Order: sequence, then structure tokens, then C-alpha cells
Amino acid sequence: MKRLIPLLIILSVSLTVQGQFKKNKGAIASKPSQQSKFLEKQWWLGFKAGTNFSQPSPIKRYTVTTPTNYAQALNDKVYDSFSKTGSQATLEATFYFKGFSFSTQPTYRQSRFSYTNQFQWRNPENSAEHLVLKYDQEQNANYADFPLLIKYDILRGKLRPYVQVGVFYSLLINANKSIKISGTDYASGGINQFSNQEIIVGAKDLFHNYWGIMGGAGLGYNLGNVKVVLDASYWKSMSNISNTSNRFSNDRLTGVGDAQDDLDLNNIVISAGVLFPMRFLSNSFKTLDR
Repeated sequence: MKRLIPLLIILSVSLTVQGQFKKNKGAIASKPSQQSKFLEKQWWLGFKAGTNFSQPSPIKRYTVTTPTNYAQALNDKVYDSFSKTGSQATLEATFYFKGFSFSTQPTYRQSRFSYTNQFQWRNPENSAEHLVLKYDQEQNANYADFPLLIKYDILRGKLRPYVQVGVFYSLLINANKSIKISGTDYASGGINQFSNQEIIVGAKDLFHNYWGIMGGAGLGYNLGNVKVVLDASYWKSMSNISNTSNRFSNDRLTGVGDAQDDLDLNNIVISAGVLFPMRFLSNSFKTLDR
């Protein structure tokens, strides 16, 4: 019995020490590693480029001429939505922290949109004698965009889908307008088709700076120490892009019956690019792959 008591004491101490060791080992394993802490935040710098499609939306319509023998609505401009391709180039600076990214992306953007309208003239004494004029007009506007965005990574692996929302301010750089005039003459004893030489004019004074909101989604893929991105977003203007004080200031445009409507300009913007991390451990370290 005297020999059994020391053995029991030794066994008890051994089990206590072993349990404490396992507890400490589990506590050590649960602590985040320095690498995990490092991966929680990152700075990215990079370049993107792509295309955009514009949707002009009239707020209020204006015209130079007013018909007296048919409805004014027949002269209204018909805008083409998302039919012309523009382009943009972007510099991106992004701070990433635990799945969220805060990004500024200054962009040079060219947007293109078009509309058509027509005017008619009829001989009040002979309705068969009339003239139809059709106007095809394309507008090109160049802007410097300054967006601020918040992104959220839905997944955290190499392939990272994300969603993004933000606001932007667009600073007008330049603009021009081209007009093609064609028509059908029923008043000269027959049916004659004709077209005039295209008119191209500078139109910067017809546009204005504007601001808006944006939202979209994208994919990022971590390829070694760089990230390849592809995203698409919808940019909605929240203010009039037209310069209301210069609506009738261009003599060449008013001479052919054109007046700038008040417009919202919405865009679908698609971009692809590459981003480089500003914080890294070594050439063999993969920024976010672990």
C-alpha cells in the first residue's frame, strides 16, 4: 500500500502536466501568425483600360423651330442607348483590409452617343409637295473622372469575386459634334434623295461637369505577386451634363435647327487590368494566396 501511493501521485502529476501541455499547444496554434496578420491589409497600385457604352436620357427637350401644321413630338430627338462604344484608361490605388477595399480610380474617358430627328415642310396648297430632312448627330465627350469606391471580396481564395459601390465627379475636357443631313425632296416634280456634307463642330461649350453614383461587380485573380482584374459597373449621372447658358450659342448648330437638350448621361463601363502589391515579404511570397 505504501508503494502504491507514490505511484498514484506520480501518475496524477504526469496526467496534469500532459493536459496542461496540450492546452498550451492549442492556445499557441490558435494565435494568428505574423503572415496571417500581414495578409489582412495590402496596398495595390495598377492600371486598367476598357470600353464604355453610353445612354443619354433627356431631362427637358429644346428645339429651334416650332411646327404649325403637325405635332411638335414628330421633331423630337430619338436617342440611341448603348449603341456607340467609347473607351477609358484608369489608374487605380486601393487599400485592402480584411475583405474590404477602399479605392480611388482617376480615369480618362471618351463617351459617344447619337440621336436622330427630322423636320418636314409641306406646301399648304398641295400636300403632295413636301420636303423631309433627317439629321443624324453623334456627340463625343471627353472627361476626367474621379471616382471613390468601396469594394467587398465575396470569396478569399485566388479567384476573388467582388462587388463595389461609389460616387464620382466628371470634369469636362473636350467635346465635339458631327451632323449628317439627308433628305427626300417631293416638291421638285419627283422623288429626289440627297445628302449634305457632314458638319463637325467643337461642342465643349455645350457640355458641363457633372457627378453621379456607380455600382458593379468584378473578378480578381491572384497570379503570383500581381492581381489580374476584370470588372463592369453602371455609372448613373445625378446632374445635367448640358451647359444651359450656351444652348443656342453655336450659330452653325442653330442654323441647321439643333439645340442641346438637358441630359443625364449613364454609362456601362467594362475594364480589365493588373494591380501590383506595395507590401510584400519576398519574391517567393504570394500576396493573398495563403
